[in-house]
Amino acid sequence: MELATIIGWVVLLAFVIFVITALFKMVRVVPQATALIIERLGRYQKTFDPGLHWLVPFIDKVRAGVDLREQVVSFPPQPVITSDNLVVEIDTVIYFQVTEPKSAVYEISNYITGIEQLTVTTLRNVVGSMDLEQTLTSRDQINGQLRGVLDEATGRWGVRVNRVELKSIEPPASVQGAMEQQMRAERDRRAAILTAEGVKQSQILTAEGEKQSQILRAEGDAQSAILQAEGEARAILQVFEAIHQGNPDPKLLAYQYLQMLPEIANGSSSKLWVVPTEFTAALGSIAKGFGGTPGTPGIPTEPGDDEDDGGAGAALSSALGQSGLQDPGEALAEARRQAEAATADATSSGTRSGSPFDPSVERGQRPAGEQPPTAPPSPRPRTVGDDEPPAPPQQ
Repeated sequence: MELATIIGWVVLLAFVIFVITALFKMVRVVPQATALIIERLGRYQKTFDPGLHWLVPFIDKVRAGVDLREQVVSFPPQPVITSDNLVVEIDTVIYFQVTEPKSAVYEISNYITGIEQLTVTTLRNVVGSMDLEQTLTSRDQINGQLRGVLDEATGRWGVRVNRVELKSIEPPASVQGAMEQQMRAERDRRAAILTAEGVKQSQILTAEGEKQSQILRAEGDAQSAILQAEGEARAILQVFEAIHQGNPDPKLLAYQYLQMLPEIANGSSSKLWVVPTEFTAALGSIAKGFGGTPGTPGIPTEPGDDEDDGGAGAALSSALGQSGLQDPGEALAEARRQAEAATADATSSGTRSGSPFDPSVERGQRPAGEQPPTAPPSPRPRTVGDDEPPAPPQQ
């Protein structure tokens, strides 16, 4: 009786375990972005999408689970020979996604290995038709060709290749050294060109600045010279006008002459004095201005003084003629002509200035007892017969 009871309990326990196991195998929860391939008695039954699903215990079986997310696989560097017989190491990265879980499981044993080998062979075909420079500068072209070939080949596997990227292209070490030297030389050339252009621009700007500076300086000098000349002209006109209005007599001229003699004598370069032929006539004018006797031999002061001198004037003229010097009479006549011309010029300048003649201005310059003229003098040039004595010739 006890043995039958034990057997009953064992059978009951086995049944409970069987039921629990069956229930566990009947219920299957599929996570998101995952697909389950279900086989019934070794044959494809269906594909379970994400969610809760029921299986027939001990009949249905899960063959494989497929990840439906986009996957990234980096393949190790592969040696590839270019068209110019250089071996380069190319490292590729593949972005793919499983779109048909059934094809990915039943059409190929390992689709990742298949993608890797297909990438290597396609890469060698594409790069083998390019030289090194084209390989380094045509990455987008290589990526596009690889993606087109891989997408066409992996379509029947239920895999879609989204992107293919060349992670790195490593040429040989000797080629890298040559490329670095070439790049360094190219950069040095560009730096030299930029430096030369900078120096050129700097020199051009400097030259233009100097040109503008010289032009402005020349314009400033010209304007300064013009203004200075205008100032001197105005000063000369005012001096002539003042002299014309003052009407100086021989006394004033003699005083000015005596004041200039010390300055001439004190000059450091006054090594030689040139005495003109009319010097004696000038001394006579000075003596007359200070009230001296104008009858000194050889010093005529008036047109009729030569007759009073008697034979002294004639002897002096004869001696001067024999020595080759100018006759004092002629010198005096020339000086008077120059004085008349200067007087006429001053009169004309005063007339043009617009200032009327004031007789009171010359009152203090006439000898005592001499009355100024009642009417202003005529603007005509003075002659030898006028009342005023001619101005002494300038030395």
